[in-house]
Amino acid sequence: MMTNNDIFKKLRVALQLRDDQIIEILELVDFRISKGEIGNFFRAPEHPKYVECGDQVLRNFLNALVIHLRGTKEEPKVPLDVIKTHKATPPKDFDNKDRRASTATPPPSKPKTFSKSKDKKGDLKNKKFNPLGNIKYNNGKPKKKDNE
Repeated sequence: MMTNNDIFKKLRVALQLRDDQIIEILELVDFRISKGEIGNFFRAPEHPKYVECGDQVLRNFLNALVIHLRGTKEEPKVPLDVIKTHKATPPKDFDNKDRRASTATPPPSKPKTFSKSKDKKGDLKNKKFNPLGNIKYNNGKPKKKDNE
């Protein structure tokens, strides 16, 4: 049996809604709820902060969703156009300058070259680059002895 939380989750995923968009939709029917309360509806049932979504919350969300997608009689909307905008709009507190900085690709780095050095015997050998320095891990396995 599906719970109100399951229905709410499936609608959020299908319509690609973020929590701040859900808050805006609920404000269309003058229903106010915090971002944290909405997040609690989408948690796993085993989580200590999980909250069951009541009938009133889901009913108000569905009524507001109809207004959000279809519009009003005076100002009708095309639902598919509204859904397309869900993914494109950044959150309110998101700055475009931050977006450019986070999506910018770093300049290509030069390939690392390994210097050749003489080992104790005097032969030239390529050193392997170890980012951890001289730390060696054996993962708890005993070393194999060559004499055995």
